[in-house]
Amino acid sequence: MVNLDCRMYEPQFPEPDDVVMVVVKEIQEMGAYVHLLEYNNAQGMIMLSELSRRRIRSVNKLIRVGRQEVVAVVRVDHDKGYIDLSKRRVAPEDAVKMEEKWNKARSVHSIMRHIAETVDTDVEDLYVRWGWPLYKKYGHAYDAFRASVTDAAGVLAGLDIKDAEREELEKNVKLRLTVQPMKLRADIEVTCSRFEGVDAVRAALTAGEASSEADTPIKIKLVAPPLYVVTTSALRKADGIVALSKVLGVVEKEILARHGKFKVVKEPRAVSDKDDKQLSSLMEQLEMENREVGGDDDASDAE
Repeated sequence: MVNLDCRMYEPQFPEPDDVVMVVVKEIQEMGAYVHLLEYNNAQGMIMLSELSRRRIRSVNKLIRVGRQEVVAVVRVDHDKGYIDLSKRRVAPEDAVKMEEKWNKARSVHSIMRHIAETVDTDVEDLYVRWGWPLYKKYGHAYDAFRASVTDAAGVLAGLDIKDAEREELEKNVKLRLTVQPMKLRADIEVTCSRFEGVDAVRAALTAGEASSEADTPIKIKLVAPPLYVVTTSALRKADGIVALSKVLGVVEKEILARHGKFKVVKEPRAVSDKDDKQLSSLMEQLEMENREVGGDDDASDAE
């Protein structure tokens, strides 16, 4: 059986002032016992005095068993393995950076463990031979893995990596770390009460779609008059928002020129699959209601 347990970084323990990710295992009178997730669940302790800068009224409101916390390292006893930690010394910006670092390290560790299990090698052996060297070369192995999607030969050059390991690494990186397009959407209302109202709205929306770039195509769909959704996909959120904003500007200009009205109900933003499902459900519901009304009208006409 291969050993899949290993710390994520080369040093066995963190250093004082490092920011780390932990999971709370037990809460006692003196403080909370935690496991350092990046250091193979090494045990640490957060003293009650290090939980908050404010007066503690309820420990359970500050920390709970099973919850992950971003904490700072205060002291490390390398001989005994004791690690003292602090939650109150972590600045908000450090917590955000740590979340990003943790997500990267967790992705790398998952791939390393999978490769180790597949090629029947201890995961620490893989880290020693080429995992940790990639950390040193690129700052983070995650960035090295991402770069290997397009330049595996250059990234892995000079490393002690076997053919089977290289094959599994390239396969897993392409499967897990290839950047997927991000969905973005804006909600708008477009109306025109003039004689040419419907044609004016159609012309404005058509002009908006036509103004989109080939690498960021944009679609405009009717939800229920006068509400429309403007959608696109982009690898970078900023690029998608810029593209949507440009199209909204064209639609607004065109409809105002035809004496209509334009309103942004929701600004351009990234949306999830859940948002898409909710929108689809809403559109299906509205379509069904329109069909029912149409059927009632037909029955009245027949009578």
